[in-house]
Amino acid sequence: MAITYSISDLAREFDLTTRAMRFYEDMGLLQPERSGPGGRNRVYSGRDRTRLKLTLRAKRLGLSLTEAKEIIDMYDSPRDTGAQLEKFLAVLGLHQKQLEDQMADLQANLDELKVHQREARALLAKSVVKRAAKSSAAKGRKNHAA
Repeated sequence: MAITYSISDLAREFDLTTRAMRFYEDMGLLQPERSGPGGRNRVYSGRDRTRLKLTLRAKRLGLSLTEAKEIIDMYDSPRDTGAQLEKFLAVLGLHQKQLEDQMADLQANLDELKVHQREARALLAKSVVKRAAKSSAAKGRKNHAA
């Protein structure tokens, strides 16, 4: 007999809400059997568990749920795995490029921020020196007048 899981079993295992599980089902990523009165109870198979695991991995990699479903569905079909792997590599390559572009933008922003910090520190240091000089000059005039 195959191992099955309830919605709460998988939600707990993968730290998800049951609402998220139902959303993945609505997206066609999971296809649980139904049991109980009126088919209200969802019964997930090992295949559903694997698909959920792959979906969450795809999300961590930055893939959309639609992209994740396309790739996961390819593995369900008995077609040539070469085409599946090429599609997977193409999607990963696209996401890698997007992440590298974002990282370059972030680095440029960080570099600009550091320039502004240096400028602000230099201005602050000049301001402190001017205040100290004014204070010293005022004390000198006060002592000279006495």
